[in-house]
Amino acid sequence: MRALLRVSCAVFLLIGTVIAQRQAAGSESPSDADSAIAAVLHAQVEAWNRGDLKGFMGGYWNSPDLVFATEMQETRGWEEVYNRYRVKYQSRKDEMGKLDLSYIKPAHLLAPDVAYVDGEYRLTKADGGTSDGYFTLIFGKLPEGWRIVHDRTCPK
Repeated sequence: MRALLRVSCAVFLLIGTVIAQRQAAGSESPSDADSAIAAVLHAQVEAWNRGDLKGFMGGYWNSPDLVFATEMQETRGWEEVYNRYRVKYQSRKDEMGKLDLSYIKPAHLLAPDVAYVDGEYRLTKADGGTSDGYFTLIFGKLPEGWRIVHDRTCPK
């Protein structure tokens, strides 16, 4: 009976250790995080290309603490970033154009709930003009999934 009790205690201790290690390391592997982040970016590109700015903004953290920085301007807050995009790219229905982006894979997982990606974008406007540049996106794993919490975009 004592041997069974010792084995049971050892098994429970082992299970507790494994659970604690998984919680400390996060329950998501780096490849799972990369896949989830890729899905967010893919959904953003699809939304942009069909003219759905609200859908595009779904990839961002809906918080007043969201940061979007480009050139010499920094915009804080989901509503403010949305309004910036709306004024710049949605004043005419066909103005959003076609967005392409690529990023260096895999995403860099800094902690179980923080990652970043570096990449490039190219926007082909309805009039045929283009705009392109580089970005660094910091993602946070939130209850609603991975979302961009900080976007630093630099036009070429």
